[in-house]
Amino acid sequence: MHREHYGRGADRIRTTIHNEFAITVLEDCFTTVEKKMIAEGAFPQVRETRTMFQDWMRPRFTEIVEDATGRRVTAFFSQVTHDPDMAVELFLLERTGSSADGGRPG
Repeated sequence: MHREHYGRGADRIRTTIHNEFAITVLEDCFTTVEKKMIAEGAFPQVRETRTMFQDWMRPRFTEIVEDATGRRVTAFFSQVTHDPDMAVELFLLERTGSSADGGRPG
């Protein structure tokens, strides 16, 4: 999805799925224009634009994670930093109950 909407994907992508969350770390994720803006001191504007995009895309990102995990996403967080050039997408998953814990939060 990043490649489709930003014109390029990150150079390195790692996703970890845990019982309570799924997290994706994207390295070297900024476009050429964003890198120029950051070099000129406009990282706050790059972050604002990325955050707005993530808010718009929240339903689609959530749908992809729910389809992949078979679990409902209860919250989605997205953050970028420029030093190092990284983005993090965090999806909290609905808790599953078990007989050991009675379905109560640990």
